[in-house]
Formats: sequence, structure tokens, C-alpha cells
Amino acid sequence: MSVGRNPDDMTTSQGRRKPIVPVRAVEKRGSDGQTDGKLGGAGLDGTARTRTQRPKRSPTMQDIADAAGVSQSTVSRILTGSHVAIPINPATRERVLEAARRMRYRPNPLARGLRGSRTMLLGVIVREITDPFFAGAVDAISGEASKRGYNVVLGHAHGNTTEAIALRAVLETRHCDAIILVGDTSDQPLLLKDLHETNVTVVGAWQGSSSLGGVTTVNVDNRAGVCALMDHLLDLGHTRIAFIGGRFAAGSPLGDIQQRLLAFSGRLTERGVQIPESYVVEAQNNLGSGADAFEALMRLPEPPTAVVASTDVLALGALHGACRMNLSVPGAVSIAGFDDLPEAEYSNPPLTTVRQPIAEMAAVAVRAAIDESDHETQPIVEMLSPKLIIRSSTGPVPAR
Repeated sequence: MSVGRNPDDMTTSQGRRKPIVPVRAVEKRGSDGQTDGKLGGAGLDGTARTRTQRPKRSPTMQDIADAAGVSQSTVSRILTGSHVAIPINPATRERVLEAARRMRYRPNPLARGLRGSRTMLLGVIVREITDPFFAGAVDAISGEASKRGYNVVLGHAHGNTTEAIALRAVLETRHCDAIILVGDTSDQPLLLKDLHETNVTVVGAWQGSSSLGGVTTVNVDNRAGVCALMDHLLDLGHTRIAFIGGRFAAGSPLGDIQQRLLAFSGRLTERGVQIPESYVVEAQNNLGSGADAFEALMRLPEPPTAVVASTDVLALGALHGACRMNLSVPGAVSIAGFDDLPEAEYSNPPLTTVRQPIAEMAAVAVRAAIDESDHETQPIVEMLSPKLIIRSSTGPVPAR
């Protein structure tokens, strides 16, 4: 009876044992002679095989202490800048710092947060990051935070309460030292209630007329900006002035848009000018809606001679609408906006608008967030002044 050979038998037909090919780790090299970071090996049949090298773990304070020949507590005091009663020897300090640099040590913000230290993380929840203005505001906040040694953790609420609360939870678990709310959140009471119940410092920016109750807010003086713009148009002889506002929520305009609309109406009343209700329209804050709203206004039996848009985005859309209708700006109609986006200076014609002090507001918001997280301070409301920027999109009343 014949017995089949075992495929794993390591002997030849002559009874001699097959040589064992050792499995060895080798670095794979490219044509330039450089290694690719992978380990190769030879199988039992002599074919090459590769496996990815495991990444090294991050160095710890204990690793630095071992390398510098000091205690972990000494390393901690040096790297965190903690005050000590007995000064640390400069040579010891330099030896620890050199070891940290050589080992590329990076502090773990979560561990710092658990120890009660500052994590140097600043959370930012922005209502609408797709809005060009808020994108610029977040960039300014990030730059200001960087000057103070902070990194920014960004969350986009999409104007949705549930998502905003979820973001707050994420930012809190990352142990952010403070959270800045960018954009009006008055229509999100659950978020505000949730924030009040945490121990995280909260600062509001660009909240308009909203009152966050016990929270420091940094706003622009919308009334002053709109009144300056209205005086400019009225002094040019315009009395038929229309307004394109942002989309309302729950029947009420939000934050900055509400203040700009109230300032628009109030200034006309103060100057003794009346306009029909049809001169005030709503639009989504995008270029297309701005163009459509403008065209609807210009199709009225008695169209306006000037249009004020509540944002530059809507104003730029209105300029496009004028182009589609073959209307000269400012020859046939004047158009103005609010914000002074970078694009406003380069539109055709350049846009008259109200400039928000974004850099200054970002600096105040970041300073308030950091200072309040370090010390017990009384919440305040900061109001910064805008500036009227007169360009070529506004001019005298056209001759009829």
C-alpha cells in the first residue's frame, strides 16, 4: 500500500533534508538606494514578502527624564514652565530641552487637560462656514489664537441645534480651554442652555442683537454702519432706496441682519423719507438669490434708485442682476453692501460697502476667551465701530 507524501515533508526523494531558507527582515530599497520604510522577508519558497514597519510610539516625559538623567517631575516643571521655589540649574534645563528636541517630544493636550493644565486648544463653532464673511472671520480668529500659542479646533453647526450640541460635546472632550460661537445663535436655545451647564468658557462673536446671558459677546455696531451708508445715499439725493435682507427664521430676522434692517428703516424715518413695503425683500445669502431679489425690485412699477444689501454677498449678486438687465451701475441704480469682503474691491464696479473690523473683533474675542479661561472675569459686551467705504457702485440719483 502506497502512502501519499506529506506536502510539508522537508526531505528530498534521496532522503536528504531540504535546506531551510531563513526568514529574514530586510529593508526594501528603491532605484535610488533609499529604503521605503517597509521590511521584507523571504518565504520558505524563496519568494520575497513585505510587511509595514510599526510606527514608533511618541516619547514621554519619562523617556526624556531617562535620557537627561533627571526625574520626571523635573522634566515636567521645565517643559510646562511651572513656578518652582528652588531654581533649576541652567545646565539641567538645557539638557532636558535638548533631549526633548532630539526626541521630538510633543505634549499631549488631552493629558494636560486631565491634569488641569491649559490644553492650548480653542474651540470654534461657526454657524455657516460657507458664508465668505464667516470663513474670513474664522481665519482671523485662528491667526490671533496662533499668536497666543493656541491651536483652533473648528466645528460647523450648519445652523442646526442638534449638530451644534454634538459639536460642543466633541470640543469639550478634547478639553478645549474655551469655545467661541461665531454667528448668531439666538434661534438655538438648547445649545445655549447646554453651554451654560458646562465649565467651559464661552464667548460669542457676531451675535447681533442677541443676548447670550452671562456670556461675553463681541459685536459690530450695525446701526452706526447702516446709518453712515444711508446718509451717504440720502446726501446723493436718493429717496427711493430698497433693502435686501437675509432669510428670516421662525418669522424673525436673525442677529446682524435684524439690526441692519432696523437701522435702515429707522434712518429713513429720522430723515423724513417714506418707502413702500415692496422695497424691503428677503433672500437667501448667496449670489443667485441676491441677483433674483434685485431683478424683482427693478421690475416694480416704480423701481428704486438705490439698493442696500444686508451683506456683500447679496450686493455682489445684485451687481450681477444689474448686468443681466443691462442696467448701468451707478448710472441707472446705485448698489451698496455690508462687510467689505475682499471681492468687494474688485467687483465691476467696485462696491461701496461698510467695512467690519474683523481683525480687531477676532483679537478681542480670542483675548476674552483666553483671559476668562485663566481668571474669573465679569462677562462684557464689546461693540466695535465699522467704517463706510465709498467706491464706484454708488452715485447721484439718475436723471429720469
